[in-house]
Amino acid sequence: MRFVGIDPSTKTGLVILENNEIHTAIEITSQEKRDPHRFMDIAKKVRKYITEHDVICIEGFSYNSKGSAVSVQYGIGWILRSELIRAGLNYHDVPPSSVKKFATGKGNVKKDEMVLPIYKRWGFEHSSDNVRDAFVLAQMARALCEQGELTKFQQEALNKIS
Repeated sequence: MRFVGIDPSTKTGLVILENNEIHTAIEITSQEKRDPHRFMDIAKKVRKYITEHDVICIEGFSYNSKGSAVSVQYGIGWILRSELIRAGLNYHDVPPSSVKKFATGKGNVKKDEMVLPIYKRWGFEHSSDNVRDAFVLAQMARALCEQGELTKFQQEALNKIS
């Protein structure tokens, strides 16, 4: 069984865990300049990595965010979800605060405050915060399926997944 974490963005983080090893840890982008073509291209590229047996966690929308980038995040997020559904794939939506809490114990930390806890807990490091988030999401997908030891805060984070 493979566990997939997806952090949708213009630089989409994708991590796949297989046999407790990192199979894929990449940032997916598009050369396409026009929207929604760029969104569709990113979704298509992500879809190529995913199989029908994968357990997928995708970071949910940040509903408190403001600015012009929000519409881009929603566009990529919805097209990516549509692509997964069209392929007959199920996924778990994970609130951004649950991703942070699963990694650090707190749901309101800044992205750079996740680097050390992720490294200490799993020994994973990457220059992209999108890939780091995707890694945590893949670990959450694994935790949903496997009986492993979880901290109280990790179990609380899993309870928030829809």
